Amino acid sequence: MLNAFLNIFRIPDLRNKVFFTLGMLIIYRIGFWVPLVGVDQNMVKEVAEKATDDATGFGRIVQFASIFSGGSLSQSTIFGLGIMPYITASIIFQLLNSVIPSLQELKKEGASGQQKITEWTRYVTVGLCVVQAMMWLSYLRTNNLVQPQFLSGSAMLVFFASGVAALTAGSLFLMWLGEQIDKYGIGNGVSVILTAGILAQLPNAVGWIVSNFDASQSSEGGRIGVLAVVFLAASFIFVTAGAILITVAQRRIPIQQAKHTRGRKVVGGQRHYLPLRINHAGVMPIIFASSLMIFPSSIFGWLNTRASQGGSEWWIATTNFLAENFQIGMYPYVLVEIALIYFFSYFWTTVQFSPDDMSKQLKQYGSFIPGIRPGPRTADYLETVMERITYVGAGFLAIIAIIPTMVAEWLQIPFFVASFLGGTGLLIVVSVGLDIIQRIEANLLMRNYAGFLSGDGKGGARIKSRRS
Repeated sequence: MLNAFLNIFRIPDLRNKVFFTLGMLIIYRIGFWVPLVGVDQNMVKEVAEKATDDATGFGRIVQFASIFSGGSLSQSTIFGLGIMPYITASIIFQLLNSVIPSLQELKKEGASGQQKITEWTRYVTVGLCVVQAMMWLSYLRTNNLVQPQFLSGSAMLVFFASGVAALTAGSLFLMWLGEQIDKYGIGNGVSVILTAGILAQLPNAVGWIVSNFDASQSSEGGRIGVLAVVFLAASFIFVTAGAILITVAQRRIPIQQAKHTRGRKVVGGQRHYLPLRINHAGVMPIIFASSLMIFPSSIFGWLNTRASQGGSEWWIATTNFLAENFQIGMYPYVLVEIALIYFFSYFWTTVQFSPDDMSKQLKQYGSFIPGIRPGPRTADYLETVMERITYVGAGFLAIIAIIPTMVAEWLQIPFFVASFLGGTGLLIVVSVGLDIIQRIEANLLMRNYAGFLSGDGKGGARIKSRRS
């Protein structure tokens, strides 16, 4: 493993890509030290720290935004919005591609069509940045988190104009950084930025565990004991292994290529496999489900507060029941989240996976599934297989998604600590890590160096082919 790692720096092209990626990530982290004009950073930090232990409202929204966007709204810096507006715009166009025929035709045009879609995605990103920036700045002003000299008159207009411009420019700059990593670095740029934002919170989580560790006590009163630390470490290893398993797991369907006679030679007839990912939807179901589950807890908590100020006993009892049972870790909350993960798993798979198109492609290339007639029968078979493996994949996603909320509730630890035991953050880190390793492995093998998973790292071809 060490020799394989050193081989990365023996190849100039690969070494330059790695250093370029690290340099872009350093620039990305520097942006977190550039604050917005007019924001009282000390007040924002205090409010964010107080809301960390809150399972609803502002604290949950800030934690969600920090984990999934790669930004830091709790610091109110120019990179506060992170890369999430661009990701949201990309998801919107992916969904529109499946329902708008003109976009489907544009996508089939190849590079030129994809370039046009990318241009529209950037325009939508700018609009989302402006809307999200206005919402965040309005929240700061409403909660008196803005410096007094920017609360009235033309100064308030300057505050909003500079804030919207800074947050929008920061998000677009991160989008540009991601594109530069795609061109000159290693890995998918947007995913690498997301991963860097998630891993940047790991020292805080470890620091919280160290500062709250007490070997003489059990996990009570905000302190954690030896058993809790052992449980957290074992859970991290187990969940990480499960996340790797669900990321790389495939259902291989045997494919037989038809034989063709050309003169006196018979060509074709090879047997290969059609790999179908168990978790075809990736992290999208957890992202959608987690996003939607923010609103019930916030809305029911707000309704309960309003009802307690003046309402009938029945309405107070109802809102109190809903507010209590839709907090993180409660049974109704977990049940609804699991149902949403299953729903979005099938929804995203339906949008992205087309058995009819795959059946037509197999027929065009002269391939078929043994025992299945080409055409509609093949499409039906692929759809049935995909429905079954999606059910299993959604079950794994549901387990990984609820582990952080359950651990946070049972051990009474902050969500930003428990988030490293599962959920979207862990899946993103695992998938991006595997992608980077595969890319580096391909570069090493292409230059006759042994990779991480083959050979002894001293060079030379180490993969032997075997004829069937």
